[in-house]
Amino acid sequence: MKDLELLLKNIKNKTLLPIYFFHGEEPYFIDIAVKSLENDVLEEDEKAFGQMVVYGKDTNMAEVISLAQQFPMFGNLNLIIVKEAQDLKYNEEDMKVLEHYTENPVPTTVLAFAHKHKKLDSRKKATKLLDKNKYLFHSEVVKDYNLAKWIAEECKTLHIRTAPNISHLLADYLGNDLSRIANELGKLKMILKEGEILDEKLVETHIGISKDFNVFELQKALGNKNHAKAMQIAYFIGKNPKSNPFPMMVGNLYNYFSNIIIYHTMHGQSQQAMASAMGVNPFFLKDYAEAARFYPLKHATRIISILRETDLKSKGLGASQTEDSELLKELVYKIIHVDRLKVKT
Repeated sequence: MKDLELLLKNIKNKTLLPIYFFHGEEPYFIDIAVKSLENDVLEEDEKAFGQMVVYGKDTNMAEVISLAQQFPMFGNLNLIIVKEAQDLKYNEEDMKVLEHYTENPVPTTVLAFAHKHKKLDSRKKATKLLDKNKYLFHSEVVKDYNLAKWIAEECKTLHIRTAPNISHLLADYLGNDLSRIANELGKLKMILKEGEILDEKLVETHIGISKDFNVFELQKALGNKNHAKAMQIAYFIGKNPKSNPFPMMVGNLYNYFSNIIIYHTMHGQSQQAMASAMGVNPFFLKDYAEAARFYPLKHATRIISILRETDLKSKGLGASQTEDSELLKELVYKIIHVDRLKVKT
């Protein structure tokens, strides 16, 4: 969410807006903003009479606005929070009610909507009014190529010192679940001793990601065409499907070999430009340079086709009944021996 830090600071300092309409695909930032409103707008003794939470599926826009138009019973402010606001109806009549209130908000009310997993219709006049008055806050998903950077920034904010590859390891394994990542980092913050560096061993101990048997190490083994090591990792990962969801494995390998393709096509350009296009820290370019020696552009492109085919098989297409663990071993074998295979591209 753009300017989230400033938004939270203003809420804490009681520099409040009459309306906050949070919307978008990423629920994590919306949850943070709503939690700040719940904790920081009213004092504890004011909350019993001045703070109300309703849910979209249990109410409608007219009832929400009616609550917002009431004056405080005690204190100087009412706080009305609509959680799961995406479950409200947004027909023409409802949007007109919202539009009218946006033009004439009650100064003694803070009205907040938590509209998750999708955006409000930008074509509607009410949406345009909310945006014009700076009441509309879009919560965007952190793109996969920016996820490691986001984790690194969160670690910095929490004053967690990390080894160079940790943010990428966490991004690969925890995926784009920001709430889960934040929870894991919060636990690590409490566990780590002052000055202690978060490395692979600590991640394995406290999060359960094996430093020897994970997608990060599988990529490294494949990148070096270490057949024995890659098959050993594939076997271990296949025995732990809950910790290593197959779609995540395929997705990470897809990104890895896509980056090898980018490395080939951008060869000769600056390291910064290549790292930016690949969405990785320049620290890892040497690993991609090594992998590119084993996988020329033609073979890397074939591997993308193999990954797509494997993904379809895992979803039951093509009458495949193969277990994910066997599919992973088959996938690793095909990648290692891609130069011997005939693959449709």
